[in-house]
Amino acid sequence: MDLPDIKGRYGAFGGRYVPETLVPALDRLQAGIERYLHDADFQAEFINELRTWVGRPTALSHAPTLSKRWGADVYLKREDLAHTGAHKINNAVGQTLLAKRLGAKRIIAETGAGQHGVASAAAAARLGMPCVVYMGAVDVERQAPNVDRMKLLGATVVPVTGGDKTLRAAIDEALRDWVSDPDGTYYSLGSAVGPHPYPYLVRELQSVIGREAREQLLASSGRLPDVVVACVGGGSNAIGLFHAFLSDLAVKLLGVEAGGRGAGLGDNAASLTFGTPGVLQGSYTLILQDTFGQVRETHSVSAGLDYSGVGPEHAYLMKTGRVAYESATDSETLDALAECAKYEGILPAIESAHAFFGARRFARKNPGAQILIGCSGRGDKDMPILQHTLLREMR
Repeated sequence: MDLPDIKGRYGAFGGRYVPETLVPALDRLQAGIERYLHDADFQAEFINELRTWVGRPTALSHAPTLSKRWGADVYLKREDLAHTGAHKINNAVGQTLLAKRLGAKRIIAETGAGQHGVASAAAAARLGMPCVVYMGAVDVERQAPNVDRMKLLGATVVPVTGGDKTLRAAIDEALRDWVSDPDGTYYSLGSAVGPHPYPYLVRELQSVIGREAREQLLASSGRLPDVVVACVGGGSNAIGLFHAFLSDLAVKLLGVEAGGRGAGLGDNAASLTFGTPGVLQGSYTLILQDTFGQVRETHSVSAGLDYSGVGPEHAYLMKTGRVAYESATDSETLDALAECAKYEGILPAIESAHAFFGARRFARKNPGAQILIGCSGRGDKDMPILQHTLLREMR
């Protein structure tokens, strides 16, 4: 069955829960997607930008030392090698190309870890459009290098001091901006969340990751992996990697969420592991809320996973059993990051390191397995956090 359905539903999840003022803008976006997204001219320009500017296809790297240490055959899909340092650029380029075709005059975006903000700023600069990025005040402080990168790329960065001051608050503020000018502004949403058609659009733009990885792994090893592992916050890199393997039922799919400090409400950002159904920022999905339906603040050492909900397609894939989801705590994640850096010479983003820990746990339960890990971004942006965690322990 092709999903989403005509109402933007993935089974029970998804849909569109927005103020009436946003309905015309979402209808225009839906019409634009139907007209342009799979049009030959749009795809040719998109693919050319990915190839000549973003640097696709990104590499598939065998990880020989991790393979030996884990007793597995480990491969990494290297989105950290894409321009701006993460998978976010695929989506940003595609949405900015679409915005120009829709006649928008400016781009707005939200960001948590800063990577979507950097990608949006870069794509807007590339295509000659002004860009405003909303970012929670907490994330502005812990992701300072990316804030400076956005400014150098010509974007205006707006710290959000209301709400939880992280990604959820940034999305709220971006939606308020869009409501004020739905005709001239294009909201480039950074993950596979929000009202329909955003989860579908982001999935389609990010699915290049899985298509490449599937082809590369078949060429390299002559077989499909036993398991594909990706970190999950909102879920764009994971759905982009998983999508090409969904029909390969012999391939296990594993998403790893931010377990933070533990299982208590407010101590993690693991919506699939600990969440319950509800509406958040335009979509019916699994969210972290209390018994009164109040969305709770979250905790994660990774700014990019520090979000109270998850994309509706992930909620659907969990409920159907096609994808398994689990979590990794802050300490487990940092341990996996240190291992990868020390033994493979690759510093992954803290977000990506959740997937590395999940893959290591899978390898110990399944000796000899072939494992494909989505390395969704590089860890340069995380140095301020690492200086106060891992590096402090090393001193």
